[in-house]
Amino acid sequence: MDLFEYQARDMFEKHGVPVLGGIVATTPEEARAAAEKLGSAVVVVKAQVKTGGRGKAGGVKLARSPQEAADRAAEILGMDIKGHTVHRVMIAQGADIAEEYYFSVLLDRANRSYLAMASKEGGMEIEQLAVERPEALARVPVDPTVGIDAAKAAEIVATAGFDADVADQVADVLQKLWGVYQAEDATLVEVNPLVKTGDGRIVALDGKVSLDANADFRHADHAELEDKAAADPLEAKAKENDLNYVKLDGSVGVIGNGAGLVMSTLDVVALAGEKHGDVTPANFLDIGGGASAEVMAAGLDVILGDPQVKSVFVNVFGGITACDAVANGIVAALGILGDEATKPLVVRLDGNNVEEGRRILAEAAHPLVTLADTMDGGADKAAELANAS
Repeated sequence: MDLFEYQARDMFEKHGVPVLGGIVATTPEEARAAAEKLGSAVVVVKAQVKTGGRGKAGGVKLARSPQEAADRAAEILGMDIKGHTVHRVMIAQGADIAEEYYFSVLLDRANRSYLAMASKEGGMEIEQLAVERPEALARVPVDPTVGIDAAKAAEIVATAGFDADVADQVADVLQKLWGVYQAEDATLVEVNPLVKTGDGRIVALDGKVSLDANADFRHADHAELEDKAAADPLEAKAKENDLNYVKLDGSVGVIGNGAGLVMSTLDVVALAGEKHGDVTPANFLDIGGGASAEVMAAGLDVILGDPQVKSVFVNVFGGITACDAVANGIVAALGILGDEATKPLVVRLDGNNVEEGRRILAEAAHPLVTLADTMDGGADKAAELANAS
């Protein structure tokens, strides 16, 4: 889960990272009140969207009075920034910026470790800097068992070439940012810019944090950070039912057991769809190892609730959960859904107890269900049905 900047700021403050005051506003009136409360001669009105390039898009503006803050908020609220509509702004204290730096720590999947990156040249062009002058961006591996302690922080600061007058302060802030990364189970903590102010302080002016959803069970408070208003309703429903679901743009709904099988099914459906009007998969849905009636009903309910779906391909390989249990789950699920189930289902079963599973579905003779012997054949039939609808 990616956080909004204001959420990252609050998280930084919680862990002792030096930040400036910031208050969220959803209306110009709230922006005016926020500017008055901060009491700063200059405030910055910053669009809160989960994408970069806000400044270049006009989503970050200075204001020198509460009324000007309200006026700037009125201009920014409702803006479209790279497909993201601005629903809230953060009114942040202005800063006397002497120098801008960059720092991030992230999960380095390729090397199965963590990676810290730092530069004395932060700001809006950090991506361009990384391409044109990669030597200006220090990359320092971080041992997950040690993290960024005082020694590692000093190594990062030295590798990036920070000046002696700020080295100790920067190193201290890097350790605090590591505290955010570790304590909150993040996969990314980024500050751009990390600044030196006119009076010599080191302050995190902007923050980006991505949290590992796999660790949600350790962080009950993380649920409050989710942007429920922007969530896809089908994905929200799937999450409520503990289903691994991702919405796609096609018209063939896909249900399988096991992420690898589902990914393969998406590829096969896409290939088959080339012969049937270029139809494509509508979703990724992994029901896991258990295919009870309730689980299958929840999965079908999510998929059938997608108006783009024209047909459904259920592709299950029976392992620990035998095919007869899957078949009984499908029959019972269609009974649970009743009239809400209106779209054709193609079912391919293989593996443990497959003959019994096919017999159960054949005897049920549900008008929506078509049996397929192979994955390729099932994908082809589902694509054909979707194209014909």
